[in-house]
Amino acid sequence: MGKGDKKSKRGKIANKTYGARRPRKIRKRTPVEEKVAIKGKS
Repeated sequence: MGKGDKKSKRGKIANKTYGARRPRKIRKRTPVEEKVAIKGKS
């Protein structure tokens, strides 16, 4: 259970990979309606 372990979070960080133990950050996308409203105001 360390840097060489492929299933641990520390191992995922060391290998620069992602998985169940180290999920990617989910970026929230702005809805299309908001983008249209912002452009339409100016």
